[in-house]
Amino acid sequence: MPNLPLSERVDAPADLQPAPVSGVAWRPATLDDVDDIVALSAAMAAVDHPEWSEPREEIEELLTLSFVDIARDTLIGELAGRVVAFGQALAPFEPETIVRSALLGGVHPEFRARGIGRSLLAWLEGRGRQQLAASGLDLPGWLMAYSQDRNPAAARLFERAGFPTVRYFAQLERGLGGTIPELDLPAPLQMVNASLELSAATRAAKNSAFRDHWGSQPTPLEAWDNFMTASTRRLDLSFLALDGDEVVGLVILDVNEDDWALQGYSSSYISLVGVVAPWRRRGVAPALLAASLRTSRDAGLERTALDVDSENPTGALGLYTGMGFESVHTSRAHVKAF
Repeated sequence: MPNLPLSERVDAPADLQPAPVSGVAWRPATLDDVDDIVALSAAMAAVDHPEWSEPREEIEELLTLSFVDIARDTLIGELAGRVVAFGQALAPFEPETIVRSALLGGVHPEFRARGIGRSLLAWLEGRGRQQLAASGLDLPGWLMAYSQDRNPAAARLFERAGFPTVRYFAQLERGLGGTIPELDLPAPLQMVNASLELSAATRAAKNSAFRDHWGSQPTPLEAWDNFMTASTRRLDLSFLALDGDEVVGLVILDVNEDDWALQGYSSSYISLVGVVAPWRRRGVAPALLAASLRTSRDAGLERTALDVDSENPTGALGLYTGMGFESVHTSRAHVKAF
């Protein structure tokens, strides 16, 4: 465990300027850039993960969270007036065991392999270092980034910059046309649909259930409220396990109809599956998951997907494959630790 605060352990640049790239003009993002960032994100998604893309409201939310300083935390690269690169260093508050900065963004596929990505990543690392160095906590500090298996050049870029691959995540999918078991919760638990009325208790359960998951930190209230009220959130397809008034298990789903044309089928995405430690390995997650799968099928959806840490300590990968999910793609987590 570190015994010096991050402010004394992390070397951060006092002045942060992106390295010049021929023809590219760098500047901070503004809220007027949201549509251009959405278009850039869709172009990257079409190559890197064509089954899904980031909703506009999610991109806008990341720029407007109270802990985001858009003028300092973001960078746009323009070429001939066209947005060809975007990056954001996102450092949520309320760290519990790790102070993290997530380095987000990328380069339009038409403009890759020109040095734009290297300049963007160097700037993001510098801003992430500034964020970590602003903390007086004596916790580990992480700069985090992710790459998709269909963009191996991104993984090489991260690793050359000193961000080793430290974790693999599997993207799993399941058709909803086959047999879906009907499973009961163990007594005395009750199953109910997720709801905004139970949002606070659900957040408490999520934070508790994910406390021992790799890299997880408590979800701040502001981010959680945005999560629960997102236009893609389908609480009618989401289920909770209640022990009296306490939420002890959760399965929360999204449905983004904009992805259906890309996929060629209708689908849902399972954003969260969690069970608090005292109730694990007692059939809570399978029962909630089965209820959600049946309800999704009854709503006319054809497939569902989720992502899981391949080394999840709760054995989640085995749970999902045992319920008919199959691995279709992988992603990597890259971390530079302090």
